[in-house]
Amino acid sequence: MTTVTIAKGDGIGPEIMDATLSVLKAAGAQIKTEEITVGEKEYLSGNTSGISSQAWDTVRRNKILLKGPITTPQGGGYKSLNVSIRKSLGLYANVRPCVSMHPYVATKHPKMDMVIVRENEEDLYAGIEHQQTDEVMQCLKLISRPGCEKIVRYAFEYARHYGRKKVTCFTKDNIMKQTDGLFHKVFDEIAAEYPEIENEHWIIDIGAAKMADSPEEFDVIVMPNLYGDIQSDVAAQIAGSVGLAGSSNIGEECAMFEAIHGSAPLISGQNKANPSGLLQGAVMMLNHIGQTEVAEKIQNAWLRTIEEGKHTFDIYKEGTSTELLGTKEFAEAVVANLGKKPQQFKEAAYDKEKVLQLPKYVRKPQADKKLVGIDVFVNWTGSEPNELAALLEKINADEAGLNMITNRGIKVWPNGFKETFCTDHWRCRFMPQEGKSIDKKDIVNLLGGAIDNNIDVIKTENLYEFDGKPAFSLGQGQ
Repeated sequence: MTTVTIAKGDGIGPEIMDATLSVLKAAGAQIKTEEITVGEKEYLSGNTSGISSQAWDTVRRNKILLKGPITTPQGGGYKSLNVSIRKSLGLYANVRPCVSMHPYVATKHPKMDMVIVRENEEDLYAGIEHQQTDEVMQCLKLISRPGCEKIVRYAFEYARHYGRKKVTCFTKDNIMKQTDGLFHKVFDEIAAEYPEIENEHWIIDIGAAKMADSPEEFDVIVMPNLYGDIQSDVAAQIAGSVGLAGSSNIGEECAMFEAIHGSAPLISGQNKANPSGLLQGAVMMLNHIGQTEVAEKIQNAWLRTIEEGKHTFDIYKEGTSTELLGTKEFAEAVVANLGKKPQQFKEAAYDKEKVLQLPKYVRKPQADKKLVGIDVFVNWTGSEPNELAALLEKINADEAGLNMITNRGIKVWPNGFKETFCTDHWRCRFMPQEGKSIDKKDIVNLLGGAIDNNIDVIKTENLYEFDGKPAFSLGQGQ
């Protein structure tokens, strides 16, 4: 018997959770539940995180969370509870199967059957943002080797466990050569350990276009956080309905299962919502905790119900559907089909011998790290880069001198173009003078000189080589 934490959530959450739990009970799932309150009520009571410390204790004790959709109040000051749960519990892998239910659910892609594996903890979703000048905001994109290795290995292990034939990686490493470049590099390294599984890499823009046009050509796709968030919703929609899709959020100790859709307050309390997304999340939960036979029984009953044309309003279509059902009645129809198999869809069959498990990340030996320069970011309201360069050259140190100025990433000094539009946010790169080296005392001297000359330094970034290789980007146009 496994104890599962239940959070019904907001809007349609309580209705679809009750429907889902009724199916789990009828199917013989060996679980007991502990319920917590999260979301809108917690937010409006003054808890900006949307979850109480007592609820956190319950989630951490039980390790498994089945969660309904949550409403985050409009306006500033409220943090996304979904993001907080994923990151606080180390739920690094977000897994979203996207399968066509053709011909029972309308889609232009009848052969679509893919799984998107999205990194869940870092990238731009680290949420580290700052206003740096009147005109410029910054969001830090953080990509780590542990984050890349864990999510890419999960994608290949998932493919191996569920008999998938290919894993595809989407990045934008032609532009973001350090961050997305690391993700692609790690993908290639780990792919070599799985020679029986085909692998490929696509640049995200053309990959996204290909996925929307020919999703049947993909199997498992692994992506950094932001791309994965966007593409998994696109994939669910072109499969037929976002309302049919569930997801799992997997960590080394804890896991969370949910529908991918929102709380849909406009239909709340009307017995109209489709519980399929949360039910699919629950099936993934049962597989995760080793109750594969029950998961198989529920999945086959659900497929049979869809085949029979017994549909909720979001997928109901005259001529295809046979019966329009409410939330509760749809769950009852699935229960009535327990023990039956689909006649048109592929029957669900899960590995009853083992549960998908991954090795823990092992930290690599540290590289040789050498300081080779510094980027000094300056708030300056002038518009002529040569004037700024003249100011900055006053603070050149014996060891380090001004090497380049960029604005929004494009080189504007030396030899910039007058056509380049500049904001009040300037990256000023200082590198060692010829035959010299630089250390952190030289950086302190540079910053002291900036203070003495009334130059408004807003941040700095040290420039390093790792094992002799530059680990920082050039200026665009450099």
